[in-house]
Amino acid sequence: MDLLYSGLVALTVFIFGTCIGSFLNVVIYRVPAGLSLLHPPSRCPNCLNRLKPYDNVPVIGWLRLRGRCRFCHAKIAVRYPIVEAVTGLLFVAAFWGFHVPLPAFGYWAFFSWLLALALIDLDTLTLPNSLTRSGLLAGLAFQAASGYAHSHTAAGSIAQLFTGIVGMVIGIWLFDAITLLGSIAFGQTAMGGGDAKLAAMMGAWLGWKLLLLASFLACAIGAVVGGGAIAAGWIDRRQPMPFGPSCS
Repeated sequence: MDLLYSGLVALTVFIFGTCIGSFLNVVIYRVPAGLSLLHPPSRCPNCLNRLKPYDNVPVIGWLRLRGRCRFCHAKIAVRYPIVEAVTGLLFVAAFWGFHVPLPAFGYWAFFSWLLALALIDLDTLTLPNSLTRSGLLAGLAFQAASGYAHSHTAAGSIAQLFTGIVGMVIGIWLFDAITLLGSIAFGQTAMGGGDAKLAAMMGAWLGWKLLLLASFLACAIGAVVGGGAIAAGWIDRRQPMPFGPSCS
């Protein structure tokens, strides 16, 4: 019985996560283009026909259509169901990792912001201010709520909020320093201003200690992936590379 209940809970969380992933696909496409998230309704970018509600069912809709538009049969990128499925899996992992609603809900939001920003950066080499700023504010709110949930006092809430503020400030300073050193070493801009804002957002959610660990891992991943791409001749060493995916 416990196993059945656990499976049903995991399935419910996964389905909810895929629905959020479907919304993230909208965010990833529309925010950089300056479009509304609510209007117009989802439509095929090729023929502009409005999608049927059942075609928008996460993952299943894409599979039913075999990756093609119902009307013009243009290919629908496989990234759409992948984003939905990955979001669902991340939600399940966060839920079972924390076993407490508030941290799980908080990290659902954090993962969603990171995934959207990573893919937008990959597509456009930009990190929209609207997302980094809203993510930063959400991170600080999460810290304050977590502090109160643990201590049930205003003092505990403020102390935890201060942890997020310190992480935010260190994130800005750290990536500004990395940008400066990289510019001196390579003779060109090493990072965009959006990367520091992303680091500030991450610091607000993680606090300064986990931010330092995440930053080290991000730099290591970026160096390995970027170095490998240059060595393979896929990109030029002076070609801009998105750093958001490494951070995420």
